[in-house]
Amino acid sequence: MPYRSTDTTRRKKDAKRTAMMQAAVRVFAEKGYHAATVRDIVREADVAIGTFYFYFPDKETLFIHLFEETASFLLQAIEQAIASRNTLPAQLEAAIQAYVNVAFYEPAVVQLLLVGGVGSVPSLTEKRAEYREKLIRIWQRPLTTALEKNQIEPQNLRRTAEALTGAFDEIIFHVLSSAQTDRERLQAVGDMVQFGLRATGYFYT
Repeated sequence: MPYRSTDTTRRKKDAKRTAMMQAAVRVFAEKGYHAATVRDIVREADVAIGTFYFYFPDKETLFIHLFEETASFLLQAIEQAIASRNTLPAQLEAAIQAYVNVAFYEPAVVQLLLVGGVGSVPSLTEKRAEYREKLIRIWQRPLTTALEKNQIEPQNLRRTAEALTGAFDEIIFHVLSSAQTDRERLQAVGDMVQFGLRATGYFYT
């Protein structure tokens, strides 16, 4: 009879893999890609170095995998927030709040997306471009609906979405990099919403 791993064994393996990935996010965010080592990651995860190589052939492979999972998580959070509202102001507020929530509950995760590996991991260039393209398209969708309803001024929606993507990322990065109170974070969300509405020429009715 061929060997089959038990549910308990699989859960233990999944737990070790998850622990290493969570540890890697923290290590990469703290030290940067180049300075971080496999030994740093296994020490943070409290696993043997052989366990790391059982799951990942090298640091770069782990980093790219982390980036892909992180990107997917944030994109889904923003997309679901937009889908839960019906008007552009409400969609922007919900989506930006979702972004901010992820950023402040998991700052290392968002730092990984914003600056992680920039210029350090050549093989990440394509993955980063794919992520940015998906994010731009997510921001563009509610703008398309608003334009069809004549709620915003005629414009190049692609360019507007690109501008919003860059601006929102820059604000999030700044807020993450400085000490912010809950009130200041809430104000940042409001400021970003108002900026987005002004940038699109939204018609208040």
